Amino acid sequence: TEAAMSAIRLARGATGRDAIVKFEGCYHGHADSLLVKAGSGGATFSLPDSAGVPPSLAALTGTLPFNDLSAVRRTFDARGSEIAAVIVEPVAGNMGVVLPAPGFLGGLREVTTRHGALLIFDEVITGFRVAYGGAQTLYGVTPDLTCLGKIIGGGLPVGAYGGRRDLMAHVAPLGGVYQAGTLSGNPLAVAAGLATLRALQDPSAYRRLEALGARLQAGLEAAAREAGVPLMVNRVGSMLTGFFTEGPVTDFASAKRSDTARYAKFFHAMLARGVFLAASQFEAAFVSLAHSEADIDSAAQAARQALRTAEPS
Repeated sequence: TEAAMSAIRLARGATGRDAIVKFEGCYHGHADSLLVKAGSGGATFSLPDSAGVPPSLAALTGTLPFNDLSAVRRTFDARGSEIAAVIVEPVAGNMGVVLPAPGFLGGLREVTTRHGALLIFDEVITGFRVAYGGAQTLYGVTPDLTCLGKIIGGGLPVGAYGGRRDLMAHVAPLGGVYQAGTLSGNPLAVAAGLATLRALQDPSAYRRLEALGARLQAGLEAAAREAGVPLMVNRVGSMLTGFFTEGPVTDFASAKRSDTARYAKFFHAMLARGVFLAASQFEAAFVSLAHSEADIDSAAQAARQALRTAEPS
């Protein structure tokens, strides 16, 4: 929350503009400017998604469908001079794992640059997870600002943001954008984070994470086929989601077609077999370097049993 909130404040301070654009299904913390929901149509400068958020503040945040570059272009054509920044999870993780469509991230880079707005990558989930340089390295798109979270604290609470030198020069005491944070520089979190980042410097770490993630994906897909259960597994490296739906999941609308009641039964059946998944269909699962191939195979075997009990809603 603090990283995204601070990055947006910096974007507004650096550009002198107030409006921001986010994407439906992407979560960037509970700062008031980000607690909005999409209305009908392409771009809706929206209503609050939480009590206590003034409509006048929520009106400064536009919400668009993830992976819809045409909607982004229409919004900037209409209101580009008002928009300070676009903030996006380069790989969505908070509606379940949804990959960026080919050209989507590059298109965001082109549109924001052309209109003088900033591009913010929220890499709280993807940073140091999908690659040592995060999703921006994996997809070859460089944002203006990057938000990072618990991964750089070895799992402990911490937040950070950074970007181009000319932008960071706006942050106090060099500039006029105020910066403070409860999660900034906690010694325990920083020590744990440094140990984690040192371990990830080994090039074999990401090869192993990719292999483990692919092994789990294959196991889940095979279990679903055996059980005759529609399951769409989206994965990037060590993060994945099995959506209980037919057809591709490319945005929040298609994610919401998932059978959440069936997922709930699957979650409890897996838990009963010693596998702890996220409790919501719309979250990501992760494998780590602590997992072994035997752990992955055990989870896949549990899924074979659990899917037989997860009747459709």
